[in-house]
Amino acid sequence: MLAVLIVFFLFSYWIHTLYPIALVGLFLLAIIALFDSILLFKRKDGILATRELAEKFSNSDLNEVPLRIQNKYGFKIAYTIIDEIPVHFQKRDFLKSGSIPARAKKSLIYRLRPVDRGVYTFGKLNIYVSSPLRFVKRRFSFGKDQTVKVYPSFIQMKKYAFLAIDNKLTQFGLKKIRRIGHTMEFEQIKDYVSGDDVRTINWKATAKRGNLMINQFQDEKSQPVYSIIDASRVMKMPFEGLTLLDYAINSALAFSNIALKKNDKTGLLTFSNTIHNHLAASSKKTHLNTILEVLYSIKTNFLDSDFGRLYAEVKRKITHRSLLLLYTNFEHESALQRQLPYLKGLAQKHVLVVIFFENTELTELIAKKANNTPEIYHKTIAQKMDYEKKRMVKELERHGIQTVLTKPEALTVNTINKYLEIKARGIL
Repeated sequence: MLAVLIVFFLFSYWIHTLYPIALVGLFLLAIIALFDSILLFKRKDGILATRELAEKFSNSDLNEVPLRIQNKYGFKIAYTIIDEIPVHFQKRDFLKSGSIPARAKKSLIYRLRPVDRGVYTFGKLNIYVSSPLRFVKRRFSFGKDQTVKVYPSFIQMKKYAFLAIDNKLTQFGLKKIRRIGHTMEFEQIKDYVSGDDVRTINWKATAKRGNLMINQFQDEKSQPVYSIIDASRVMKMPFEGLTLLDYAINSALAFSNIALKKNDKTGLLTFSNTIHNHLAASSKKTHLNTILEVLYSIKTNFLDSDFGRLYAEVKRKITHRSLLLLYTNFEHESALQRQLPYLKGLAQKHVLVVIFFENTELTELIAKKANNTPEIYHKTIAQKMDYEKKRMVKELERHGIQTVLTKPEALTVNTINKYLEIKARGIL
């Protein structure tokens, strides 16, 4: 409308009859804009809005952010929402639009996926509203400086918690296997059947009943299990926006929940150039919250790891035979050979599982067709590095060390499956 009036004023220099028309049009436009402003600004609380943040966010997962808007005007309004979300997300195109009937309420939900642990601060929730005339917009601001803590993935932890329920284990290809006679956890006395271990015959019960009776055992409980997380430089490598360290932290939390549900004791140890955290194994129900807080607070400068310090710490403070799940990464065979003496030392007294990562970018490069000489060279080098990873698995297994070579996104499932396998086989 302003553009039309400008054209009228311009041509009125030659066509004088256009001047009064343009002047009247400008006056009407000013009257309408003034009337629209009065409609919007006559109430201080024309709309109310809240941003309802959860107590904590789950790292690497989609977290919901609900918005509640109430229209207190006596007419339908159009709105545009620009929320000042934390800078960590680097999202500069946030915009939500819509309309709300007179004196009505509306709820909206948008989702955010954090990839770093820590405190996130939200700025203002800006809402621009306009009346049906659409001549003027008024800005309302709410909820300045709301904060939320981003914790390791407790959503993932709950997702895999069902693995602790026996009738669900088969969904991941595992089931509970009773290893009769190989563990020391007594379950019951039962009649002897062909194939039972004769070493478990209970002679007192046999004398009373007149039939052969045997002691039956089940998987031991309250066994100490430690998640050992390497927080050094090798764990800084990113995959899908998340570092290997955060993948390991999320996996350790989910695994600890499963181990507690299986009535085992869980502990935690993190290290790089020095020992950062050492949480003794416990089976208390509140222990999971302690593990969550320790994992949340892990901070590192990503220096080189000192496996000698790790070996000394474990030898001094973990005196009982335990299952040690070591989250680390080896990109070259020479890196493994430097640490192998310490790994062999840990495996002498404990059941050691070394968990390290496939390089998914190398896998994609190997699968890609090479069309020229440089691409052939790149593919050959990628195949060599991939082959080195498989050689490292064989080398560790040759020294009696359990291994898990996994893609980052499959880390949690493969770790839990390995734990259930060790429990079922009675290795610990």
